[in-house]
Amino acid sequence: MPITTTVITGATSGIGKETALALAKKDHALYLLVRDMDKGELVKQELISASKNNNIYTVFCDLSDMESVHNAAQVLKTSLFSINVLINNAGGVFNNHQLTKDGFEMTFAVNHLGHFLLTNLLLPLLERGQARVINVSSDAHRMAKPQFKDLQWVHTPYSPLKAYATAKLFNIYFTRALEVKFGPKGITSFALHPGIVNSNFGEGLGGTGKTLLWLARPFMITPEQGALTSIYLATASRIDSKSGKYFKNMKVTAPSARAINEEGRNNLWNKSMELVAPFL
Repeated sequence: MPITTTVITGATSGIGKETALALAKKDHALYLLVRDMDKGELVKQELISASKNNNIYTVFCDLSDMESVHNAAQVLKTSLFSINVLINNAGGVFNNHQLTKDGFEMTFAVNHLGHFLLTNLLLPLLERGQARVINVSSDAHRMAKPQFKDLQWVHTPYSPLKAYATAKLFNIYFTRALEVKFGPKGITSFALHPGIVNSNFGEGLGGTGKTLLWLARPFMITPEQGALTSIYLATASRIDSKSGKYFKNMKVTAPSARAINEEGRNNLWNKSMELVAPFL
């Protein structure tokens, strides 16, 4: 059987690391896109040791820096002919409003825009690999009320939880847009809610966010459990007909009514394309 080539972001901890480990054990050739290369190399060696799979590589990629995303895509395009699975797993929630060097709000950049740019840059490889694009979203999207006229939260009072919820809604919009635009070219796309995972995610939160995390702690699942739906979507057969859907506990589930709004989806695509145009 041909080797499955998988690219994953955010694989140095939490559900990303558990997803990478499971796929390494299934003999995927893994490309870990990492912001901290020292940590990435340590995780790579852990994965090789645990899986006996030597086809694991690290590529530097800071999703908050669009030039870095562009450079990572160039490395992959130089190294690979095709990609079979792209897992846009990395995410973050930030307690204070901060702008990236490109002028984008950090939550928006890390959770959506960096992955949007990466996926678009890799489209030729994804088409050749008849790839699955897997976007890790969250049920937090149900709280989102996107402000398309202020995507960078410059004029809107910043809330870390609202910013995160909005970015997770955008993951679902992006998933459906990929299905509509590139499904006919053989690319399938899936969004998922991993569950409320007990990891280092959200450690920097204060105020209400910190309180909510503390209250949720007894109900949290392990990173291994949180990775199950990502692993399922990366490996299951005969799921192409479910492309564009939102998954929870390895099953299709209905997202919020706002998440299936075509106008919002198209608005996000067009605005995102404008923002990343200098980096394509």
